[in-house]
Amino acid sequence: MGRTRGRLTSLEQRERLTSWIRQACHAGARLYRACETIGISVHSWYRWQAAGEVLADQRPLVKRNDPANKLSETEQQMILSVCNSPRFSSVPPSQIVPILSDEGCYLASESTMYRVLRQAHQLQHRGRAAKAVRKAKPTSFTATAPNQVWVSDISVPQQAA
Repeated sequence: MGRTRGRLTSLEQRERLTSWIRQACHAGARLYRACETIGISVHSWYRWQAAGEVLADQRPLVKRNDPANKLSETEQQMILSVCNSPRFSSVPPSQIVPILSDEGCYLASESTMYRVLRQAHQLQHRGRAAKAVRKAKPTSFTATAPNQVWVSDISVPQQAA
């Protein structure tokens, strides 16, 4: 059994694991060793149980607060409007940020601009140049006639005796 640390475990899986641990302890194994063998900590073993019952994982149900530095909707819209303005419509955020910075205007970091554009499904090729096309590299070369394939020799030359 693999490690379950940090992962969500279903109620069925928890019941199966706790059943195995109980059987091992009933057969004489120590709780620490039984938990270690299955891949959970003793703390998880105790946390999973209350009054003899196995509890479901409560982590997905917890209400998490938004980060204090999260951009507001108006800030995100301001970033989108600047990136979509005619002046910057063909310029990537890696160039928008320094241009605005030179003018004394800080709107957001480059990574934040990329994130906002990605969330708005607007992160495509920006710029006048054609989008880069990746070509597959050939894995082998086949010669069908003399002087078609050349290979360099990287061996060390022999020393004269």
